[in-house]
Amino acid sequence: MENTIFSILPPLLAIVMVLVTKRVLLSLGVGIVSAALLVESFSPIDSFVILWDSFLTSFWDNGWNLYNIYILLFILMLGVITAIVSLSGGSTAFAAWAVKRIKTNRGSKLLTAFLGIIIFVDDYFNALAVGQIARPITDSHRVSRAKLAYFIDSTSAPICVVSPVSSWGAFLISQLGVIFATYAITDYTPLEAFMLMAPMNFYVIAALAMVFFTAWTENDLGPMKKHEKLAKETGVLFDPNKSNPGDLQGNFPENNYGKVNDLILPIFSLIVVTLFSMFWTGYQASGKVMNIFVVFENTDVPFSLFIGGLVSTVLAILLYTRQFKRNPKANAGLIGKAVISGINSMLPAIFILIFAWSLSFLINALGTGEYLAKLVTDNNIPVGVIPFLLFVLTAFMAFATGSSWGSFGILLPIGASIIMVVEPELLLPVLAAVLAGAVFGDHCSPISDTTIMSATGAGVNVIDHVITQLPYAIISAVIAAIGYLVLGLTGSVMIGFVSVIVILIVFFVVWSINSKRAV
Repeated sequence: MENTIFSILPPLLAIVMVLVTKRVLLSLGVGIVSAALLVESFSPIDSFVILWDSFLTSFWDNGWNLYNIYILLFILMLGVITAIVSLSGGSTAFAAWAVKRIKTNRGSKLLTAFLGIIIFVDDYFNALAVGQIARPITDSHRVSRAKLAYFIDSTSAPICVVSPVSSWGAFLISQLGVIFATYAITDYTPLEAFMLMAPMNFYVIAALAMVFFTAWTENDLGPMKKHEKLAKETGVLFDPNKSNPGDLQGNFPENNYGKVNDLILPIFSLIVVTLFSMFWTGYQASGKVMNIFVVFENTDVPFSLFIGGLVSTVLAILLYTRQFKRNPKANAGLIGKAVISGINSMLPAIFILIFAWSLSFLINALGTGEYLAKLVTDNNIPVGVIPFLLFVLTAFMAFATGSSWGSFGILLPIGASIIMVVEPELLLPVLAAVLAGAVFGDHCSPISDTTIMSATGAGVNVIDHVITQLPYAIISAVIAAIGYLVLGLTGSVMIGFVSVIVILIVFFVVWSINSKRAV
């Protein structure tokens, strides 16, 4: 069943079930079982063995899988930080402080969008940190959690994929280095090429433009209208009947003793310590080379997140203990209750992430990515449509596998091998199309870890996030696809770029006119 059309059935089955049943774990479980059966040709015993291996690999792979373990521990600690800050009254104090300074719904949304751009070092870090900082502010201005998750998701990966000083940038620059060495390309360095590709990433341009337009206006698309209307009219920010990662599972006594620093200092320490750890681990792993790009290429992001989360957790607890003397309700027992509450709040995200990793392992064993890539290489394709087709193919691969990085690893070399034979001048646009397609597919996939992280950071149900983000992502992708088609047919990056900008302007004007008529 490997490397055949059957290899796409498990991820498609999981995705369809998620969208139909709205039950993520059940759908992922069905996808996992079906993938195990296909890998082992429906042998019950062998299928059970590889099924067990798919879960075990998330924690043990010839040694502890520290990458995944650190990520899971960080998510749990983030839940604890949130609970402790809530217990201390820090969230309430910060919301009261923010309301005095950020006085509008628009201001809270714009702040979230700008935070998504400023915190660009890693998509996991971005999604969770921006969620923790922005959530009290957007909540106070009745911005739905679905809208918050959309802003987080559509600024995290899109910024990371064009930022050289990020975990994504380091990975992609190293990938470009391998490709350039293979084809003896010396016209530019991998770093220069990465920077040149940024304006060619039409999906990033369209997605960010969509974020800031919707942040500035009151315009909403599709299911997002329902969530925003409910939030504005009733103050209900998410569906309380659904599993919403990040929401506290305990009631704490009302606390008016909290200070803004009870929230700011843990989040600030989280950011500073994580960044320092990323620099230090990269510096040590690179042989103490004082080069920021080399450092970020070698940095250990999960370990850095773990250290940042640990320091922030300890600090949040210490800040709360200051209230023991002045707050009669404050006591050590409530800290234990908050820790348990914080851990419970993150368990839905933890389980979904583990299931997603298991499915990814089995999809890799089935060769789903290789099969999709073969569809391109085995057909005679006109040069002018190669950027467009690779954008679409990469998007579908990232959607089906839930992995943008896996799609990068497979299709960047394939895209380079195709274009270097037929039209070497289009190498960078083709590689940029692969990057753009991977981010788009990742945005739309309910089995993507970054989708799960964004929903967790916002404290909203994963499926609600996916469904409400889809219209924005699809429209951005259609505009980007047109841009790549124009680029390929004209051979001009500038014409392709201008076409994307013009279409965006026209779309925003038409959207605004129709929104005013609907009022």
